[in-house]
Amino acid sequence: MSHRYSIGQLARAGHSKVQTIRYYEQVGLLKKAQRNAGNQRVYDQAQMDRLKFIRHSRELGFSLEQIREILALSDNPDHSRLEVDQIARNHLKDVESKIERLQGMRKELKRMINQCSGDQIADCRIIEVLSDHQLCLAREHQ
Repeated sequence: MSHRYSIGQLARAGHSKVQTIRYYEQVGLLKKAQRNAGNQRVYDQAQMDRLKFIRHSRELGFSLEQIREILALSDNPDHSRLEVDQIARNHLKDVESKIERLQGMRKELKRMINQCSGDQIADCRIIEVLSDHQLCLAREHQ
């Protein structure tokens, strides 16, 4: 007999919130739970595994749409792995681009902080740079 989970048990074991599980059901990432005699949701091990997959994917920054695509592909095991590979590669490019922008922002923030001199706001370069984008070296976040 397979293990059955209440929504609370699924949430705890899957490190998610009950509201998140309901949302995933609503948007079709998790199949609708069966109901017991008391009309409470009951989940099986496959739904637990799917929730853990979704949660891990979210931790890696995949969007819900990307997760939906990957799940649809994984539901068809005869499908080529190339589509999943392409989704992951595109996501990696997005992550690398974000890292590059964040590094530029970091550099600019350090520069602003290092140029802030004196004891008064009038001498603070941070206020000046934040007020005028022309003074900012990192154009990526404009």
